[in-house]
Amino acid sequence: MDPGTLVTFGAAGIASLFMAWAIGAGSSGSTPFAPAVGANAISVMRAGFFVGILGLLGATLQGANVTEAVGRDLVVGTTLSPVAAIVALSIAAALVALGVFAGYPIATAFTVTGAVVGAGLAMGGEPAVAKYYEILSVWTLTPFVGGGVAFGTAKFLRHEAVPERFATPALAGSVGAILANVEFVLLGPSGVAQSIAGTIAPDMTARIAVTLLFALLVAIALGMDMRSDRARGQRHFLLALGGLVAFSAGGSQVGLALGPLLPLFDTTDVAVPLVALLFGGGIGLLLGSWTAAPRMIKAISQDYSSLGPRRSIAALIPSFMIAQVAILLGVPISFNEIIVSAVIGAGAAAGTGGVSGSKMGYTVLAWVGSLLSASVLSFGLYTLLSVVL
Repeated sequence: MDPGTLVTFGAAGIASLFMAWAIGAGSSGSTPFAPAVGANAISVMRAGFFVGILGLLGATLQGANVTEAVGRDLVVGTTLSPVAAIVALSIAAALVALGVFAGYPIATAFTVTGAVVGAGLAMGGEPAVAKYYEILSVWTLTPFVGGGVAFGTAKFLRHEAVPERFATPALAGSVGAILANVEFVLLGPSGVAQSIAGTIAPDMTARIAVTLLFALLVAIALGMDMRSDRARGQRHFLLALGGLVAFSAGGSQVGLALGPLLPLFDTTDVAVPLVALLFGGGIGLLLGSWTAAPRMIKAISQDYSSLGPRRSIAALIPSFMIAQVAILLGVPISFNEIIVSAVIGAGAAAGTGGVSGSKMGYTVLAWVGSLLSASVLSFGLYTLLSVVL
């Protein structure tokens, strides 16, 4: 590798690592355990520690789909140059870091998507209209689906006609059914992800049976745990959900840091296995979670809504579901958007969620502003560098 290419890869790698750190400090590091912290099921510092480990695992085992989408599907007719990749990553990371230190959850997916699109269009690429429709559909539906499912789940858990010792295990069974069909890269053949149910039973009928059996086992396990101590079993379920959301966050968010790097490997003879890149990105997420996530965990858990264990469970279930759907589709999605909408929905079920209207207004403005500003800044900076260089 010649010195110029080495310097380019080094600069792009540093920008990507900075982006991964900012994501770990912000959306993927702060949001998964925020409801559990708000319910006093886990401390802020312990949540930051575990979310880093689980995010690393999720990035390595589930990060390929979103990484490919961010790197190759957002602009057509061109491939991001090394300079464009550095510009997009640097601007996105700077905006996300600004949100972290200002105490407002910037929507990372909005920021990175805007930056990559801005740089790609500045290079002369064409908009990937079909992909934009898919992304915008997921982004638009997320607050309604997440908030609605969280609201309904919280109402179900609070309903007097449904004993909690049956309601909570039933919800755990539904989560188990989803988990049985989540795809992991280690379960499939080389380059292909596969689910637990798909690995055990390739036939559809048998797969359904395995899914139902898995759901039943999870429900029975939690039911037995709650029978001995209801509060402890509820807390265990809440922490397990936080862990699943943290794992999903790693699988989704690592692509925002690594995606812009992929085109660099298309234009050189450097060959690096994707799983190695995903692991490296996961390390960046872990460092962000361990060093700066507690600030944002506090902001989400205390400033947006005061939730008990039941409403926290109601917020995390749709968060896990939406995250896995986005990973399957290869759509970059903001975990701040997922969690905040779910927290509001769960809080509204009690009629007194403690939601700050002004805080939410500023947050929505920050989301929209991050998308637009990242696009404009990335387009402008790349154009300026093209003229200067």
